Amino acid sequence: MSLLMPAIVGDYFNAENHHDSDAVAQCFSADGVVHDEGHAHAGHAAIKAWKEAGSKQYGASVSPTSADMQGARCLVTCSVSGSFPGSPLALRFAFTLAGDRIATLEISA
Repeated sequence: MSLLMPAIVGDYFNAENHHDSDAVAQCFSADGVVHDEGHAHAGHAAIKAWKEAGSKQYGASVSPTSADMQGARCLVTCSVSGSFPGSPLALRFAFTLAGDRIATLEISA
């Protein structure tokens, strides 16, 4: 099944699944922010560090199962599997876009 989502969101998931922290960070605007597990990671360096730590700890893979555009927001539901309790989990990735980059990403259950 092919889901319709903005190219930058597809790029994010491709980089995520290749555990490419540089490519993940470059999907975001310079002042982009990721909200995950109760923490905010702002800017390319912090997003890269967040991705590196997560890849090392969980080795997760993300499979989008649905996508819905709501203006500048793209809501994607994913099956996330890795080395963590309860794997796989259904998580929601809420992207807010700014031009051709991601301004914010909120990951929640």
